[in-house]
Amino acid sequence: MEPTVPSPKAKEEAETSPVKESLAPARGLQTGDYLTTAQGLRLPDTDHSLKAGPRGPSLLEDFHLREKITHFDHERIPERVVHARGSGAYGTFTAYGNAASVTKAGFLAEKGLETDVFVRFSTVLGSRGSADTVRDTRGFAVKFYTAEGNFDLVGNNMPVFFIQDAIKFPDVIHAAKWHPDREIPQAQTAHDTFWDFVSLHTEATHHVFWAMSDRAVPRSYRTMEGFGVHTFRLVNAEGETALVKFHWKPVAGVHSLAWEEAQITAGVDPDFHRRDLADSIDAGLFYEFELGIQVMPDSDDETFHGIDLLDPTKIVPEELAPVQPVGKLVLNRNPDNFHAETEQIAFHLGHLVPGIEVTNDPLLQGRLFSYLDTQLSRLGGPNFAQLPINRSQAPVNDNHRDGLHQSVVHRGIVAYLPNSLAGPEGPVPAGPEVGGYVNVPKMVHGEKVRANPVSFADHYSQAALFYASLSPIEQDHMVEAFTFELSKCYEQAIRERMLGVLANVNTELTAKVAAGLGLPAPEGKPPLEVTPSPALRQITDRVWPIAGRVVGIIGAPDKQAAALQKALKAQGVVVRVIAPVGGPGVERTFQTARSVEFDAVIAATATTDLQMMVLLQEAYRHAKPIGVWGKGEQTLANAGIDLKAPGILLDPDADTLAAALGAHRVWARVPLLKPAASSPGS
Repeated sequence: MEPTVPSPKAKEEAETSPVKESLAPARGLQTGDYLTTAQGLRLPDTDHSLKAGPRGPSLLEDFHLREKITHFDHERIPERVVHARGSGAYGTFTAYGNAASVTKAGFLAEKGLETDVFVRFSTVLGSRGSADTVRDTRGFAVKFYTAEGNFDLVGNNMPVFFIQDAIKFPDVIHAAKWHPDREIPQAQTAHDTFWDFVSLHTEATHHVFWAMSDRAVPRSYRTMEGFGVHTFRLVNAEGETALVKFHWKPVAGVHSLAWEEAQITAGVDPDFHRRDLADSIDAGLFYEFELGIQVMPDSDDETFHGIDLLDPTKIVPEELAPVQPVGKLVLNRNPDNFHAETEQIAFHLGHLVPGIEVTNDPLLQGRLFSYLDTQLSRLGGPNFAQLPINRSQAPVNDNHRDGLHQSVVHRGIVAYLPNSLAGPEGPVPAGPEVGGYVNVPKMVHGEKVRANPVSFADHYSQAALFYASLSPIEQDHMVEAFTFELSKCYEQAIRERMLGVLANVNTELTAKVAAGLGLPAPEGKPPLEVTPSPALRQITDRVWPIAGRVVGIIGAPDKQAAALQKALKAQGVVVRVIAPVGGPGVERTFQTARSVEFDAVIAATATTDLQMMVLLQEAYRHAKPIGVWGKGEQTLANAGIDLKAPGILLDPDADTLAAALGAHRVWARVPLLKPAASSPGS
C-alpha cells in the first residue's frame, strides 16, 4: 500500500499551526468533555466513595477511589505529598489505667505501664523547605511501640477536616497547594484555588473556621492541642464496645502566635517550631501532653446528641462528652539522625492493636488505603516496616518475603499457610485468647451507592458553634484572617461566593469581613441558635505552666539579671541578655535579637538603638509583657511606649514575670491596639 501524501492545503496548515504535531498532547489525554478514569471510563460521581449503604464501609471494589488516591499518593517523590515539613522526638507514654473500662489495649488499660513513642509534628501544605509558622493545619502523629504491636494515632491540631469522604482528598490538597503553573504561593491558602474550592464545597466550612482561627499559628508544638479527628471503636476485655474520640491536651495550655509575629518569624527563623522542640528537650524542658478520650455509646445509629459520629467535619462539644484523661506523654529525647528517623518514620491508620478498631467514617476508610500506598512510593517498597524507626518492639513473623530493601535473611522454604514443613518455628494464627486481633462482629448491609447519609448535609451549624464559642479577641483575629486571605484572591467572584458561605454561619462576621474587602454583605440563613462551647476558647483567665518560655533583658549582664535568671530557671524559663556587642553572659546582640524569640522583654538600660526600638514596639503590638528596670524607662519613652499601658511591669521580679508569662499575653492591651475608627467623610 502506498503511503498517504498530504494535500498542499493540509501541509500548509500543519506548517503554520502554532502547536507542532510532535508537541501536541498524546491522543485522548486531558481532551475529553467528561470526567473519566485513566482508562477513559466516564464517571458519574467523584465526590463519594462506593459504600455498602450511606453509612456503610467503603468497598475495596471501588476502582475509581483506588485509582484516584493511588495516583495522588505517587505524585511527588521523595518527600511526602502532604505533611512534608516535619520535626519529631522520642518519648514515653504512661497509662493511668482508667481506660480499662472501655478498652483491652494494654498500653491504655494497664496502670503505670510505660510505652515508648515517637511523635512527628508537621505542617500540611508546605514543602520540606517551607517555614514552620505559616497559617496551616498541623499534623500530630504518634507511633506507640506497644507490646502488642505498633499503634499509630495519626491526627491533627484541629478536630475536624475539610472533607467527609477520602475520595475528595486529592481535590482539597490540589486546591490548597501552590498553583501548578508557577508553584506559588508556598505553604499558604491565601490564593484563588483554595478559596474557589472551599466556597463551592461547603462541607469544608467548619475546618475553614478552625484554619482561620488562632489555632492555625501555634506558639509552639508544646502549646498545641492534638486530635484523632475520627471516631474510633474501643473494645474492652468483656467484648463491650464504645465509640471514642482521642484528644491530646498540652500541659502548657493552648497558645498561639500573633499573626504579624508569625509572619515575622517565618522570615527571621523559619525553623522556629522545630528549634524550640529540639532546644527544649536538650535543656531538659520536656514537652508534656495528656491523652484523653471522649466516650460515647456504640449505638446502632452511631450518633450522639444528634451529632453524626461518622462525620469527620463535626465535633462533639466537651460539655456533652467530657474529655477523660487516660495517660501522659512526655517527649524527652531528640532523634540522632533526621533522615533516618523523622523523615523515614511511616504512619498508617491500619496499624492497630487489640481493643482499638476503626469505624465506617468514609474519610477514615480511605486513609486506611492511602497511608500504606504512600509508604510504598516514599520508602521504596513494601519493607519499610524493617527500618529501625518503624520496627515493632513486639515479635514479628509475617511470612512476607523479598521485595526492595529486604534486610531480613529469611531461612527455610516455607512462607505460606497452612503448611506441614515449617515445624515448631513456623508462625501459626493467633486467636483472641493469645492476643490475636479479632474484629467485633458488626452487621454490614446496604445497596452499593455513591452517597452520604442525610446528616452529612449540615455544613454550617458547627462552624457557627465554633465562632460563637470564641472570645471577642479570637473572633476579631478570625475576621482579620478571613479578610487577609480573601483579599489575596484575584477573582472577585470567589470573594463574593465565600461571603455567601459566611453569611450562612454568622451575620456579624460576614458584615465585618465584607467591610474589610469593600464589598456588600450578602444575606444568608445562619443557625437561629447555637450553644457555645467554652472549652474551644484559647483565651481564659487560667494561669498556665511557663516551662520553655523565654525572657529577654536589654542591657549588659549584671547582678539583677543574674538573680532573675536563677529564679526563673527553676520554673523552666530561659532568660537571655541582649547587649550592644557580644561578651561573657551576652546571648544576643542588638543586631541579632528579634522580638519573636521572646515571650517577655525587660528594658534595663537607656538606648536609642533602632533595632531595639523595633523589638520593643513589636513586643508591645503583640501584647507581650514588657518590664522596666532603672534607665529602661527612657528606652520605652524612646520607643513611644506609655509606661501606664497594660502589661508594662515596673521593676518586676521573678514572681511578677512568671504570673505575666502564665497568662500568655496581656489581653487587656489588645483593644488599645485597634486602629481608631475613621471619621465620616475622612
